[in-house]
Amino acid sequence: MGHDSVGFDIKKGIVFEVKRFAIDDGPGIRTTIFLKGCPLHCWWCHNPEGQALAPELMYRSMRCTGCNECVKICAKAAISCVGESMAIDREKCNLCGRCCQKCPTEALAIVGKEMSLNEVLKEIDKDLIFYGESEGGVTVSGGEPLSQLTFLNSLLDECKGRGIQTAVDTCGYAPYKSIDKISNRADLFLYDIKIIDEKKHRKYTGVSNKTILQNFKKLTDKGSNIQVRFPVIPGINDSEENVTKTAEFLVSCGTKNISLLPYHRSGIEKYTGLGRTYKLGKTKSPSDQDMRKIKEALEIFGLNVRVGGG
Repeated sequence: MGHDSVGFDIKKGIVFEVKRFAIDDGPGIRTTIFLKGCPLHCWWCHNPEGQALAPELMYRSMRCTGCNECVKICAKAAISCVGESMAIDREKCNLCGRCCQKCPTEALAIVGKEMSLNEVLKEIDKDLIFYGESEGGVTVSGGEPLSQLTFLNSLLDECKGRGIQTAVDTCGYAPYKSIDKISNRADLFLYDIKIIDEKKHRKYTGVSNKTILQNFKKLTDKGSNIQVRFPVIPGINDSEENVTKTAEFLVSCGTKNISLLPYHRSGIEKYTGLGRTYKLGKTKSPSDQDMRKIKEALEIFGLNVRVGGG
C-alpha cells in the first residue's frame, strides 16, 4: 500500500482538503491536512472522496443551474444532460478540468490535487499564530494518511522541526513498520476502533481488523499517546456486545481515552457526486439518549469518555 507505488512524485502529496481552524481533530486549534487514499471502504464513511488515491471529478447537483456549458466544452464527450441533472462517463473523463473551469457555480470540481511539501507548509504557516495559546497544531487525516507514507513522514518531520504539535488520524490498517516509522514524529494518534468482531468488521469496512488491533496493542505497549475514536453507527456497532468487547479490549491495552463520534448523514451527497452508491441511506443519527447510554456503558470500565472529536 502506498503513494510511492502509483507513479506520483513522492515529494508531493495528493491532498483533497486543507481545513483551517479545526477544533475536532485533536487538542486546541488545528490545521487538518486531508490526504487521499484509504484501504477501508466503511459503509458510513463521510469522506468518500478520500478513499481513492487519484484525483476524481465530483458533481454537486445542488449547485447546478443546467447551463450545459460543461457538456459543450468536454472534448471527450464524458458529460451529458439527463433531465435536470448531469451524468458523467468516468471511463471517458481524463480529468482535464476544463468543465470545472467553465462551470459558473462550481458544481463540478476535481477533488484531490498534488501539493508539494512547501505548499502544504505555507497553508500551515497561516495558522501558526493560533497554535500556541490553544495548544493546537497540525493533524494529518484522510482517507488514510499512511497510504502516503513517504509524504506523511516528511510532513511530520518538518512540523516537528518547527516545534508544531502533530497528530495522525488513522484507521491503523498498515504494516506495523509503517506506523512505527512515524510513531516518534506523531505526538498523538487519533486511532479508530470500529468493530471488534472480525467477520462484521470485514463486512462493513472491507478488511479484517486483526492488523488494526495488533498495531494498536503494539503502539500502546510502546507508550504512544493515543486517543481512541469510536464511530457510533446505529445497527452496526452500537450493540451492547460490541461496546462491551471494545471496552474490554481497550482496558486490556491500558488505554483510557475514547471519543464517541455519532453517525451523521453529511456525506450522502458526496457519494452521488462521485457516482457511487451509499449503503446506509435509511440509517438515522443516534439520539442523545443512545449516546449517553453508550458513554455510561464505557465509563463502567473506567474509561474517560467524551462525545465528539478533539
